[in-house]
Amino acid sequence: MVVDEKTGVVVSEKKRKVFSGQFKAKVALEAIRSVKTVNEIAQEYGVHPTQVGQWKRELQEQAAGLFDTRRGVRAAEPSASPDRLYSEIGRLKMELDWLKKKSGISP
Repeated sequence: MVVDEKTGVVVSEKKRKVFSGQFKAKVALEAIRSVKTVNEIAQEYGVHPTQVGQWKRELQEQAAGLFDTRRGVRAAEPSASPDRLYSEIGRLKMELDWLKKKSGISP
């Protein structure tokens, strides 16, 4: 694989370009600004105009999700309850003791 120093694009041996998320965001933000046309942006960054439009649309659709989540203390995950964790520790200790006994290692 070869990485283009200027754009950060990875070109594989099959000649298919793999763009980083940072590169896609940069192109999409420029398309959203509407200072240049999609064709000008595509030509500048060496991608197809359809791809620029797709990245722009994806960014616009997912942008609202960035601000939907509330910040602050998150609710405790139910799978991390102390009772469940202690029972897991007990089960693992029993398995370890059994394995030590079967292998001949004294506990």
